[in-house]
Amino acid sequence: MGEALFNNGSIIEWLHYFSDHTDVDLEHVKILDITKKNKNLIPACEVHRCVLVFTEAGHSDIFYRMYNAGLGECKVIYNEGSEPTGPIKENLVSEMIDRGINASAGMLVLNPNARSTYKFGIDNSTLAKGTVKYVGEEIRSVILSKMRIEEGKNICAISAESIVVEASILDGEGSIIAVEYNRNDRKALEENMEQFGINNVTIIDHVDEVTMKGLPVPDVTMLVASASMEKEIETMLKLNPQMEFVIYTLDFVVAASMIDYCKKFCLSDPDIIQISVAKVNSRHNYEQQPAPWIISCKAGN
Repeated sequence: MGEALFNNGSIIEWLHYFSDHTDVDLEHVKILDITKKNKNLIPACEVHRCVLVFTEAGHSDIFYRMYNAGLGECKVIYNEGSEPTGPIKENLVSEMIDRGINASAGMLVLNPNARSTYKFGIDNSTLAKGTVKYVGEEIRSVILSKMRIEEGKNICAISAESIVVEASILDGEGSIIAVEYNRNDRKALEENMEQFGINNVTIIDHVDEVTMKGLPVPDVTMLVASASMEKEIETMLKLNPQMEFVIYTLDFVVAASMIDYCKKFCLSDPDIIQISVAKVNSRHNYEQQPAPWIISCKAGN
């Protein structure tokens, strides 16, 4: 196949091969080329019943990682070699955890237990533990909704580890830039990326024209209000004069000042809401969670 590995012609050849040798209905197959940067295999297999995966040699632990993510019952349909020829083989992921990929090839991954929807509001108990205090999943769901995430949208999230994790899963075709000032927070995010099989996130340690150079230009920036917020907004507006912003704060004074603050940066009239979540625990006690303010606004209007 040459250096390009998988072009349109080779993809069609693999589709014909699997169509001729299996009874799998390929009408709704998800095609995923993980030889390209920023493609998430595990989240794709979690939400699609049939994924046609194109991969190069060298993934020594690919099936182990899938098994560890709860995909052990998925069926892998494949052949030996790099060309769509020869006999078909079938194994469960749980039977392949000691195998790697030794040739560039296509394979079908069938998941009979695939969810019909993406994860939305990931339970904090599933996230990597560390110094990070994650926002509650209900509040995170609202933030993600305000970010209007869709396939292919480029995102920047500043000091927002759990937002990065969930946004990268929801937006598998987009690129996520995670700005983490704290080394321990970066480590926790890296652990989450490993745990959830995330590959479309780039981590940087601060925001300026140098660190953002060469990275995909974000369509939306989510940030936690801080002393560096003004610099962060200025930098993002230089990159994209049409930038959308979603800002999180627990400080009422900051929230109340956002109308004047947005005028300063020529942002449209901000939508400012407060989210309050309360729960009744197993002891029948009432627990009130922190009630943040969420500000959404857009430049260029």
